[in-house]
Amino acid sequence: MKFRFWGVRGSIPSPGPRTVRHGGNTTCIEVRADDATLIVLDAGTGLYALAQDLMARRAREGGDIDANIFITHSHWDHIHGLPFFTPLFVKGSRVCLHGAHDPVTGNGIEHVMGVQLQNSYFPVSEERMDATIAYRTLGIKETHTIGDTRIDNVVMNHPVTNLGYRIACGGKSLFFTGDHEAFHNPHPEGGPEHRMLQQEIDRRQQEIDAAMQGVDALIVDCSYTIEEYPAKLGWGHGTFDGALEMALRVGAKALYCTHHEPTRSDDELETVFAQALARFDGRLGRLQVVLAREGLEVAL
Repeated sequence: MKFRFWGVRGSIPSPGPRTVRHGGNTTCIEVRADDATLIVLDAGTGLYALAQDLMARRAREGGDIDANIFITHSHWDHIHGLPFFTPLFVKGSRVCLHGAHDPVTGNGIEHVMGVQLQNSYFPVSEERMDATIAYRTLGIKETHTIGDTRIDNVVMNHPVTNLGYRIACGGKSLFFTGDHEAFHNPHPEGGPEHRMLQQEIDRRQQEIDAAMQGVDALIVDCSYTIEEYPAKLGWGHGTFDGALEMALRVGAKALYCTHHEPTRSDDELETVFAQALARFDGRLGRLQVVLAREGLEVAL
């Protein structure tokens, strides 16, 4: 199994000379199973670059494109590449969109595509797309199998339902958080409200840790520094330090820091990353820690 980053920024695309080394596209990760099954994690603007690569491969090698796109959640930076996914317009292509049920609207994952393809926002309707398009709304903690690959999910901590995905194939595994913020209990310690909420926090944290346990690659939302985080409390994003603690706690073999703050230049990004690593000096052991960049491909 291998994976490749096509988009590593969060919130909004940030192309330009300040982000050329790590990239300015929003979240998209290509995963290739041992049997060549294509799984795509999130559909930010990086999905467009992936689409161009898939079309080039098709031109060289022939065959049809069969893509399984797993959406962590429906915020724009994780879906706004979907209407520009070129295989949707190619006869013979098969595209299946997977994701969570929205408890607020009652809609399934098909709503993500339907909203974007309204005539007010996009000129081409789904009926005019030539690919075979399918939708699978996933149950929470439901196991899904595609070929020889197993995909499990768990609900992360974000203002909307966000599924973290564990993908396992051939004895190797990776986990992608999507957007995730460490749990916070705002109630005074010792009181009944604090105790009740903490029980729920502990339960959810145990579920998340179990889903991540021992993965070969842990891919985590590292939007903020610990200095920035207090002003962002409740926004649903994590810190470099929180990701490092998480990776050590669950025994991950490698940590990939992604969902980079869009206002941060490559130089600034590398600086805050180095500062976080320095705070963990002597604690990391064999844990490999990598700052994700567009084009980075990893074979597990």
